[in-house]
Amino acid sequence: MRTGHFVEDHGKQVAISDSLVAWNWTAVLLAVCLLLPFVASSFVLTLAITIGISAIGAVGLNLLTGVTGLISLGQAGFLAAGCYTTALLIADYRWPPELALLAAGLVSALLSLIIGIPSLRLKGIYLAITTLAFSFIVTHFLLYAEPLTHGPYGVRVQNVGFLGLNLAALPQMYYLVLAILILTSLAFLNLMRSRLGRAFFAIRDHDIAARAMGIDLTTYKLSAFFASSFLVGIAGGLMAFQFRFVNVDLFNILLSIEALAMIIVGGLGSLSGALLGAAFIVLLPELARALTNLLPDLSAAFSTHIYDVRGLLTGLAIIITLRFEPLGLTGLWRRISRYWLHWPLST
Repeated sequence: MRTGHFVEDHGKQVAISDSLVAWNWTAVLLAVCLLLPFVASSFVLTLAITIGISAIGAVGLNLLTGVTGLISLGQAGFLAAGCYTTALLIADYRWPPELALLAAGLVSALLSLIIGIPSLRLKGIYLAITTLAFSFIVTHFLLYAEPLTHGPYGVRVQNVGFLGLNLAALPQMYYLVLAILILTSLAFLNLMRSRLGRAFFAIRDHDIAARAMGIDLTTYKLSAFFASSFLVGIAGGLMAFQFRFVNVDLFNILLSIEALAMIIVGGLGSLSGALLGAAFIVLLPELARALTNLLPDLSAAFSTHIYDVRGLLTGLAIIITLRFEPLGLTGLWRRISRYWLHWPLST
């Protein structure tokens, strides 16, 4: 039985995980994900793709908000920038999809510097409002810059290939999203055990003390904005591949609230929190739909007011989590695991 986390050298201190059980469960989860297209229906695969894309964006937001402590409500704007960049470069300029996806991340990251530089002295609600205003600016630009963005008519992305994959086929689209999610997760875990990651944590816990320790707040905050927005831009580019028709109506304020709900419900500052939160928020409307199908009257109302119900469920999830389990699903899982680990001596 594990009695504590004691390490004897630096290599173990910075290891991603020293638990053989954790590595075994990770291998099982990866095997399940790889085999899913062979047994799942098209509906389940579509949900899995949506969860994967949402998880990539949630990891990016968690890096900024959960790890560095900078609250952002502008995720819809960064997603829109990445999505439109990919769609326009493929549809209008005939770029290869691989380069268009990379450009989506870079464009979103560069836009984050535009908002990050003048916002470095802002904290809390002031920074959140600034990023929210940025999101409105981006969506209004996409709507009214019709010669460049097609305005309200949207952009259609024809069936494209990506590194030999036919993205019109759900299994191949799923494997692309899964591969990028795995790379994103590995990058996040390695970043957290680096000097840069430790600086992010220091800024979140106490930025004045971090400055006194020699951490350049300007450089590291901009680095957090850049890395976070790059991942969110990649998620936006994948949305263009999934939907194949991009319209500004996709990127409303609810999308930013849902992104924030994912990391709050899942658990701030951890990879598992971003992954669990993304899965929970994406599946929550489907669970509610399944329950309302038992009552025909509620089912009809649910179908008619789907967006209102999504907003209601997201708000309830945030309130319940903050009230009863501030550490999110990750904290709940750790508490349950700790209880069974020390049973029957648990308190």
